[in-house]
Amino acid sequence: MREPAAPPMILPAPPNPAPPPSARALFAVLRRRLAAFLACATLIPALAALALHRLPPRYTATGTLIYEPDAFKPRQMQSILRTGRITAAVMASQAQVLSGLRLIEPMAARLHLFRDPAFNPARRRPGHLARVWNWLRARFARAPPIPPPVRQNRTGPGLDPDRDQVLLAIQRALIVHPVGASRVLSVSFTADDPVLAAAAVNTLMDIYIRGTLGAKYRAVHKARTWLETRAASLRFQVHRAADRIAAYRARAGLVRGVRAGLDTEQISHLTAMLGEARAALAAAQGRRDAASNGAAAAIAPSVARLRAEREAMAAALQSLLTRLGPNHPDVLALRQQLAATTRAVATETARVQAATAAGVAAARQRVAALRTDLIHARAGIDRNARAEITLRAMERDAAVKRTLLVRILERLQELGQQAAVEVPDAHEVSLALPPIAPSFPRTVPLLAAAIAFGMLFGLFAVYLLELTDTTLPGGLPGSEAVRAALHRPCVALIPEVRRRRLGRLRVEDYVALRPLSAFAEQLRGLRAALWLSGERPRAIAITAARPAEGKTTVALALGRSAVLSGERAILLDCDLRHPAIAGLLGSAGHAGLADYLRGDARWDEVVGKDPLTSLAYVGAGTTGADGFGLFLSEAMLGLIQRLREEFDLVLLDTPPALAMSDTRVIARIADATVLCARWRRTPREVVRAAIELLEESQAAVVGVALTRVDARDHARSGYGDAAMVDPRSNRYVTE
Repeated sequence: MREPAAPPMILPAPPNPAPPPSARALFAVLRRRLAAFLACATLIPALAALALHRLPPRYTATGTLIYEPDAFKPRQMQSILRTGRITAAVMASQAQVLSGLRLIEPMAARLHLFRDPAFNPARRRPGHLARVWNWLRARFARAPPIPPPVRQNRTGPGLDPDRDQVLLAIQRALIVHPVGASRVLSVSFTADDPVLAAAAVNTLMDIYIRGTLGAKYRAVHKARTWLETRAASLRFQVHRAADRIAAYRARAGLVRGVRAGLDTEQISHLTAMLGEARAALAAAQGRRDAASNGAAAAIAPSVARLRAEREAMAAALQSLLTRLGPNHPDVLALRQQLAATTRAVATETARVQAATAAGVAAARQRVAALRTDLIHARAGIDRNARAEITLRAMERDAAVKRTLLVRILERLQELGQQAAVEVPDAHEVSLALPPIAPSFPRTVPLLAAAIAFGMLFGLFAVYLLELTDTTLPGGLPGSEAVRAALHRPCVALIPEVRRRRLGRLRVEDYVALRPLSAFAEQLRGLRAALWLSGERPRAIAITAARPAEGKTTVALALGRSAVLSGERAILLDCDLRHPAIAGLLGSAGHAGLADYLRGDARWDEVVGKDPLTSLAYVGAGTTGADGFGLFLSEAMLGLIQRLREEFDLVLLDTPPALAMSDTRVIARIADATVLCARWRRTPREVVRAAIELLEESQAAVVGVALTRVDARDHARSGYGDAAMVDPRSNRYVTE
């Protein structure tokens, strides 16, 4: 009896640095994972398209207005309606005013937005999921729902939360911002209805423009009220001063000038003239000051008229410039008229100023002359003269009040003129039109982004699948993967025969009925790899790391292929726990290997013949608890030695190496062991553990056979060992 030869020691290959993947390798990975890539590249855009289809469209309308407050203000109204230099801060402030709730509220009321479900959540109809959820809550709730508290009928800001929420929703849909460094404000509003969006923008701009003009009118009205009150007070004081003067004259005896004497009458006359001269001087000085301060129009109606004409021409020129070019003949002519009017205003103003200055000089000379005459006449002043001085002081005070009253009346008249020609500080540049296309969602850019993201995610999924693929062959060709991971040759790539090609045949019978198929050719390749090895083993154990790897199919098909090639072959079913050979060949229940090893049956009683190929086979026989001891017995060693001498090929179908200890004993007896691993199903670590377990038993594991290889998928990988499914090789095989 020959002892089995010790297996050759196989040293692991020295680790070589992995070369960077080439473009061909990356393309091969993509082809191998094409289904995952296409699933991600199509599913993500499809979901994005579905989401975009379900999203309601939103439309944004935009209008613009220009902010240019009136530059001309009367001198007395500067403290009320004065406008500073327009800066970026001023434009930002106006943008905040436009987007404030004070203007949004009347706009919402005018457009009935408080009843719009797009802005009022209380008026929205619940969706299907919300209705189902509410029904479930009402159906299965343990306690009845607490009714909402009854809201009191209160009015005022901040006392109606629902109204405040609507206003805030409208404010979020509104965008107001200055356009660059200009005085133009852009107003945009987003809504579900394009007509509503345009109406909201135009309504808001109209409210803003009317509000600025109303603010001016309110300021003018407030100033007019104050001036009218002041004028009424001065009228009362003037009348009261006149009554006091008359009473004083009567008390001082100044009513009858003849009885007071000529001196008294003269002094009184001089004092009165001096008071009048001083009043005239004060009035002249007031007119001179007014003319010097730019209010010549208040003194000379001609100046007011010329200025009004100049302002009207300026407004007309500005209107022409917005419609016509700066070189248009009408614009040039109007500019010439405006320049002539400006010169006339300057000339008339200068004339008024000169006239008022001359009047002041004349009044000052008159006051000086009267003062001199009064000094000469005071030598004979008596009690009546001093009384006359007091009287003149009273008259002087009354004259000042009368002058102030006249000036206030003049200011009231100017204020009425200002209110008649007042214009708003802003006006529309372009009204908002209903948009044609929605602003959200932007279907084309979002779909393009979804397609790009789907492709990138598909590449990432391919990378993750490759990174987490621990099966054989993984990301390498079958032969290279086996050599790289297990340091063993890949002795066969046995393709999977699809159900459509099998028809009513069994895969075990395919090699006998289709001897020229690719499946049969790979089995002949496995036999050639075993025959071409140095020792040319005869007793070969066919095993696997775990069940359902195809080892029994490989063992039976390999035996049939060997018989068809003219060899003498025999197949022993050594899987006593789960025998399959006898059932596949139609001899289930007969005596087998276990019975022969126990001595319960003769050899000719356990040996059967394959009806398709006359392959000799021995079934497992009657199983028992002594299976492991039977394989350790001398009878088993003697049987294998005798079969080596009688047959060219002895195949031992063993249990999975990691499941049964019998495999280690059988592999130790055999000349060589072939480990079957299912293509892209069996993890590398499992196969490596099985090989290490067999090597510890001094079994000669000569190679790994990959079973159930998907030929089409392997062909798409572009690897070199995929030539078995190359279309050019079809002439050599017949399915």
